[in-house]
Amino acid sequence: MSMQVDIPGYVAGSWVIDAASSDVTFQIQQMGFSTVSGSFDDFEGTIVTADNPRDSSVTAVIRTASVNTRNKRRDKHLQTKGYLNTKQHPTITFASTGVREDGGGILVDGDLTIREVTKQVTLKVEVDGFGVGADGTEIVRFTARTEINRDEYNVIQGVASAVISKKVDVLITAEARKQD
Repeated sequence: MSMQVDIPGYVAGSWVIDAASSDVTFQIQQMGFSTVSGSFDDFEGTIVTADNPRDSSVTAVIRTASVNTRNKRRDKHLQTKGYLNTKQHPTITFASTGVREDGGGILVDGDLTIREVTKQVTLKVEVDGFGVGADGTEIVRFTARTEINRDEYNVIQGVASAVISKKVDVLITAEARKQD
């Protein structure tokens, strides 16, 4: 059974995420009223769009030491043992386990691993389009959103845990280039 979601210009193939044209960002509330936004600046990923979109897959690796909240002191703190522990856990990984349709949208289920803890998450994906980039290479652009609970991954321990929200909103905007 093929998906009923309309994906204009859909192209099957293997795609590599172009980190220079993509963003992995997050937001978390602290003390109930202020929001900290940040990004991970070093990441890579591969997307395989199958003839039947339901058979498509994605894998991604994010390097935790690349956390960037535009505050060097905070970024160093986030790299410590009670937070991301970047020395012991240098990467965050995602591997899809399924693609499904939901009310005209696309959901990508997968295993998200942070600090060696793996949990199932669902990305709500919007395909912005398939096309041709400035260099003549075929590209795809998409946006994906999810929400995770930092407690489930043992991120932020100790006293700070009481004043920082458990909910982390994640937004990925990506452009990927087709591989031959």
